[in-house]
Amino acid sequence: MAASMRLLLRRVIRYSHRDINVTAAGAAGRSGCCRCSSDHAGDRSTHFGFETVPETEKAKKVYKVFENVAQKYDTMNDAMSLGVHRLWKDVLLHVMHPQPGAQLLDVAGGTGDISFRFLDYVRSQQERQKRRAARSVQTPSWRDVSSNYSSEDEVSRQESRAVVCDINKEMLRVGKQKADSMGVSAGLSWVAGDAEELPFDDDRFDIYTIAFGIRNVTHIDQALQEALRVLKPGGRFMCLEFSKVTNPVLSRLYDAYSFNMIPVLGEVIAGDWKSYQYLVESIRKFPDQEEFKDMIEDAGFYCVKYYNLTGGVVALHSGFKL
Repeated sequence: MAASMRLLLRRVIRYSHRDINVTAAGAAGRSGCCRCSSDHAGDRSTHFGFETVPETEKAKKVYKVFENVAQKYDTMNDAMSLGVHRLWKDVLLHVMHPQPGAQLLDVAGGTGDISFRFLDYVRSQQERQKRRAARSVQTPSWRDVSSNYSSEDEVSRQESRAVVCDINKEMLRVGKQKADSMGVSAGLSWVAGDAEELPFDDDRFDIYTIAFGIRNVTHIDQALQEALRVLKPGGRFMCLEFSKVTNPVLSRLYDAYSFNMIPVLGEVIAGDWKSYQYLVESIRKFPDQEEFKDMIEDAGFYCVKYYNLTGGVVALHSGFKL
């Protein structure tokens, strides 16, 4: 009940602020960053790929895209990236280095790739810690045995959990099917939710991840504020997203491949040219590494840095809530 009331209050405050901002923009004759503002909220526009659409329409269009591609989403990821997306996600987990007991929120988590990797990584850390403890105590005393039982109880009380949060119910459905087929259920839950208005209490999670999802959000600044809100003090924000290629030669090759091959793959594999044309275009509309870094800092995160992967095809941004 308390969480629902807080969510309702945030919505009221959010829309009242929008009305104030729109009025101010109209009086000054200016438009907001990446938006075209007018006297009416319904007149504000944003980008949907290279197309300009009303802000109120973008979320619906993005929802339809992922509803259409959900069944072939994982297959297309492998085809489009030649499997390299798996390495990018592995790098994310290596940099994250989560420890047993960590609580993860995976926003736009879709089919669960990041959460599956998170749970596997934490389990491997637990096993490593147990082996290290066993080697350090070859002939344990009764006190050592008692201490080990206490440690195991403490770990069980602090079980790591991953929450996959996605606005698209079809993506969640496919993700659940995938988890069932893999036999993964412990420590994993699935929640339908909007990145701009997360259905969670404040200071809830140790780690917030969003992989290849934030560029599809209508108001990126609002999503970043929500990430800050739900993280505990000391919590970490991590975003894996397509970015700006740093090498001119690679950039030309990447553009040629993206615009000429990816929509074709979408048509052949998923039967959907338009959705993958949008995905290619949306990458070009997303802020570059430095601009996105500034946005994360503006949201209130500290120690923000990024790592370029595959020459900047993808960037991993990281920041902390203090």
